[in-house]
Amino acid sequence: MRLPTSAPSGGQRGAAILMAMLTVVLVATLASAALWQQWRAVEVEAAERTRAQSSWVLTGALDWARLILSEDGRKGGSDHLAEPWAMPLEQARLSTFLAADRSDTLAADASSNAFLSGQIVDLQARLNLKNLVQDDGKVDPIALRMWERLFTQLGLSRAGLDRLVAQLQRAHKASAAPTGSNAGADPANDGPLSPQEPDQLAWLELDAQTLAQLRPYVTVLPERTPVNLNTAPGPVLIACLEGVEQADVQRLLTARRLAPWENLEDVKKAAKLPQLQLDPLRVDTRTRFFALLGTLQIDGNTVQEYSVVQRDATVVKTLWRKRPLNPAFSPAPGTPAPTMNADF
Repeated sequence: MRLPTSAPSGGQRGAAILMAMLTVVLVATLASAALWQQWRAVEVEAAERTRAQSSWVLTGALDWARLILSEDGRKGGSDHLAEPWAMPLEQARLSTFLAADRSDTLAADASSNAFLSGQIVDLQARLNLKNLVQDDGKVDPIALRMWERLFTQLGLSRAGLDRLVAQLQRAHKASAAPTGSNAGADPANDGPLSPQEPDQLAWLELDAQTLAQLRPYVTVLPERTPVNLNTAPGPVLIACLEGVEQADVQRLLTARRLAPWENLEDVKKAAKLPQLQLDPLRVDTRTRFFALLGTLQIDGNTVQEYSVVQRDATVVKTLWRKRPLNPAFSPAPGTPAPTMNADF
């Protein structure tokens, strides 16, 4: 006698359906996690590729700028704003720098969305902070008078200059203090760090507004340097040339545009001021320190590199480089970009 088979109960059918749904959810979760990991790996690889490409292109641009400065040094003579190094490279599609036959189609296609621009700036067209305090820690009186005239031209307070000088002396004293176990015992040695670039002047208790006004006219170089009168803007010329008025500076700027000065004697002839004294330790018509700015836009990303170089004859060496955006080249939204080699 055969026993009848019992049909599965409703509870068993529900458990089977629930198990199937959980299996589907688990498979879907694992699949989405795998897809996300794959997408993330692709994005990381693309970002790394863009970073490497940007680094190589900007390094090439730096070498190109150094070659231009080296060739200019080979020529000799004064440095002025009519020379090739002073002409900025406007934003250009990177593919325009490739061979005209476009034999490398892949490289041409890859560079079609890349744009390169750059500029070489004369750092000796500005007042050097290094000139303010001598090696013995005392304030240079001639350099101080230059900075006083610059602060007056920019409408900045004398109190801000006094604070800058005091903090700079503290930084010099702190850097000259011996480094030992008892070095921090003297509170007088607890000064700010010596700035290495204009953006670091905030270490000397300069407020943001004062720093923004000073930035186009000051620099921080590793040694004392004269100001290049061929490239200095109007406010710096007034600061460097004692007894020169605004009208005299306008006349000098006009004469400089027509015929750049080869030496300080040419400056004296153009100034037509018998009382004008030009100290070759304070002013000159040649430059050794330059700043290089390269900007690369690739696939919607913008990468900038700021470099400072020193030129001695035909040898151009890089002192330091940084990748973050330099505020001196970054105008506020809605304002035109500054012309770094302009007169005013």
